[in-house]
Amino acid sequence: MTGTIQAHTFRPRDLVGGHIVIDLVNTVTARDTEPVDWLDGYPRLLEWAALTGHFAPAALAGLGRLAETEPGRAASALEHIRGLREALYDLITALLGQDAVAAEGAVGRVEGHWKQAVASACLAVRGSAPQPQVGVGTSGLEYLRHELALQAFDLLRSLPLDRTRVCPGLRCGWVFIDSSRGGRRRWCDMATCGNSAKGRTHYRRKRQTASPRGHHQPPGDW
Repeated sequence: MTGTIQAHTFRPRDLVGGHIVIDLVNTVTARDTEPVDWLDGYPRLLEWAALTGHFAPAALAGLGRLAETEPGRAASALEHIRGLREALYDLITALLGQDAVAAEGAVGRVEGHWKQAVASACLAVRGSAPQPQVGVGTSGLEYLRHELALQAFDLLRSLPLDRTRVCPGLRCGWVFIDSSRGGRRRWCDMATCGNSAKGRTHYRRKRQTASPRGHHQPPGDW
């Protein structure tokens, strides 16, 4: 990703992807224009992880202590999870666009992260079947990346492409799974991108109505 890094306080409204892996992808906003990366440091990554509710508070606290004592490794771990995030974005959008060549390249990058996660995992029974499991003890500061890589493998095996969307909102480009009953959800969030689009449409119509008949109104930057 080429763009800027910007501090951001994560809020529940930032978790609209329908899956934690897609919410990771959406820690970059404005992908359709000038991308902005909200993960400006390892502490911010931990803030995001806590908000998802997916990780044990004790594990996140342990990661916070490790990051304080090993800032260099924390910086490397952050770069690695950014790499996973971008590989996932490229793969999901390639699948949606039915771009086999791009998908093949992206899946190889995702595979690299997954293999590293599996190398640090042990088998544990989850529900009714054994599954690979990672922890801070074996993965250290890479724990979040390893866990998300394992989660990504499960998601990608059953990703409903007919229900997976890229938000067309201005300065958005977030990915989400449409879980609505009718399957017609267009925006990542109606309260943000949806309402903004409605507002721009209303403003454009108002300008067109107010312009003199027969006078050409030049388009604005809507």
